[in-house]
Amino acid sequence: MHIFRFDSLESWIKTAASLWRDRLRVRPRLKTCLTSGHTPNPLYAAMVAGHRQNLVSFRDTELFALDEFGGLAPDDPGRCANMLRHHLVDHIDVPPNRFHTFDPDAPDLDQICHDFDLAIGSGFDLTLLGIGLNGHLGMNEPGSPADSPTRRVELHPQTVVSAAKYLTHTQAPTWGLTVGMKRLLASEEVWLLATGPAKADVVRQIVHGNLTPDLPASLLRHHRNCSLFLDDAAAAQL
Repeated sequence: MHIFRFDSLESWIKTAASLWRDRLRVRPRLKTCLTSGHTPNPLYAAMVAGHRQNLVSFRDTELFALDEFGGLAPDDPGRCANMLRHHLVDHIDVPPNRFHTFDPDAPDLDQICHDFDLAIGSGFDLTLLGIGLNGHLGMNEPGSPADSPTRRVELHPQTVVSAAKYLTHTQAPTWGLTVGMKRLLASEEVWLLATGPAKADVVRQIVHGNLTPDLPASLLRHHRNCSLFLDDAAAAQL
């Protein structure tokens, strides 16, 4: 695992955006898995700005939502796909059919997960991940083994509480659909994104603790090409 530590959020954003633009210039058809949430939003804003300045194009790429909450209305701003649209997808030139999302309202969720895996095909070229306070990746909660598939999951109580910050109501989701650890670990390149003091303890566990499914993010430590992007606050316990 490569660890990149930045002395400010601004330098964290600038470097990550520059590297992402470089990846897209070299491989315009880059197949990218996107995490939603507060952590990546500044990075997405920088990519939108770069697109507006003609520094980068997404027209040949494919984007995949990492996961999706169940039990929310299709237009709920707390849905992962809607967050990604709001902060990135609606402001760049990716064709609509190249942005892949889960449909948690479909009658056959096993088929939805199967079809999503078919769309992923040979695998992700680049996967962007946040880190949950309990070490989850997407909705791969503690206890998710390395070979866990794309599937429906029950959310950990801590994840349910965390999900509330994305909502304008009190009906927090208790389940969701997620790309499994098997696909994440098979990604050609993975970026783990963490900022702020609240992430310092789990970052320490990922870097120095045991490799265990009880802390899914720790399973990336021996990934062939995984980078951990930290600001000073998130790296404070290293």
